[in-house]
Amino acid sequence: MSALKEFTKGIYKENPIFRQMLGCCPMLATSGSVESGLGMGVAATFVLICSNVIISLIRGIVPKKIRIPIYIVVIATFVTIVDLAMAGFLPALHKTLGIFVPLIVVNCIILGRAEAFAGKNSVGLAFLDGLGMGLGFMLALFILGTIREILGNGTFMGVPVMSSSFEPVLLMVLPPGAFLVIGFLLGFFNWIERRRTARS
Repeated sequence: MSALKEFTKGIYKENPIFRQMLGCCPMLATSGSVESGLGMGVAATFVLICSNVIISLIRGIVPKKIRIPIYIVVIATFVTIVDLAMAGFLPALHKTLGIFVPLIVVNCIILGRAEAFAGKNSVGLAFLDGLGMGLGFMLALFILGTIREILGNGTFMGVPVMSSSFEPVLLMVLPPGAFLVIGFLLGFFNWIERRRTARS
């Protein structure tokens, strides 16, 4: 098992959003701007890495029948840390993300990686898996946030990037805009995969 492979798989081959369609609820809600998308991505990545490492450390002493509740307690601990830290140091971002920060507890990416990977592998591999999946999730939110913010507001991270004649498309900053963008992106990645398969 290659450490590099475990790290890179989450960025494209098994990207949680573009290849597995996991974590779609926060993706739809927080990708209206680059700033909120990156904020959610950093928060989820922190929780993913820390919970993966702790669950890998305790995997030998956790009874199989109660492993899921224990995993959720571990995840909830790190979500609480992120929630309180964000409220203390980044109150504006915390207000923007709202309920979606505490809801990281039930993000299926994090519990899925705990069950499918961290509970069965070494600490080092669990760390790399969490880091790769987190970066893949953050990359997806960044791409979605960039497209939606530019088309919906004419800005990038709050800075105007379009001419004064540009008419913002309000739909793009609303949830239906996220569905449209993710639909086109999924079609694009599926097209790439089909071309790759045809060549091989």
